[in-house]
Amino acid sequence: MTTVLIVDDHALQRLGFSMLLEQHSDMSVVGEASHGAEAVRKTAELRPDVVLMDVRMPGMDGIEATRQIVRSGGRSHVLILTTFDLDEHAYAALRAGASGFLLKDALPDQLVSGIRAVASGDAVIAPGLTRKLIDTFSDRLPGHTPEQEQRLAALTQREREVLHAVASGWSNIEIGEQLTLSESTVKSHVSRILAKIGARDRVQAVIFAYDTGLVRPA
Repeated sequence: MTTVLIVDDHALQRLGFSMLLEQHSDMSVVGEASHGAEAVRKTAELRPDVVLMDVRMPGMDGIEATRQIVRSGGRSHVLILTTFDLDEHAYAALRAGASGFLLKDALPDQLVSGIRAVASGDAVIAPGLTRKLIDTFSDRLPGHTPEQEQRLAALTQREREVLHAVASGWSNIEIGEQLTLSESTVKSHVSRILAKIGARDRVQAVIFAYDTGLVRPA
């Protein structure tokens, strides 16, 4: 059972999401919140698998709420819902620690699949769209820190190659074909990379690769 907290300042939007998710036997809506501060409090209280987070809300917005939820070190993953595919706020939310984002006009099956993916620790954003986001807002990348440099140095040459491929938008199958590796070996490399660089998922790994200069924006 995947538990979900729905965060949106529009009651009808929350009701619609709730009705959709409750149609699936493996989904359970454990709560709702209408603004960021309430989302942070209810996440700590209910510990949902996934927080379905709106961005623009009165008071504390979804970006700050995401940042606080992620920093708490809890088990909950944040899935951002946004109106535009290149919304600057969505990019900021990814940097705050969100596990991905979907558009609000996504098909019902896409939303449900996205929630399941995030709950399992995967990323929702398609690799090509991840690159598009980062390329668009690359001028706002702050540059890497000494800590990030140490984490990058901890990677083997092969792990750097795999991380570069991930950040370039390749799937595991494509990485395996390019580097002559089995898909299971690629998955193992990705898991080790995430652990070494302290990333929660592939989205955060892509941001790390751009931050450290391993991959340059187009």
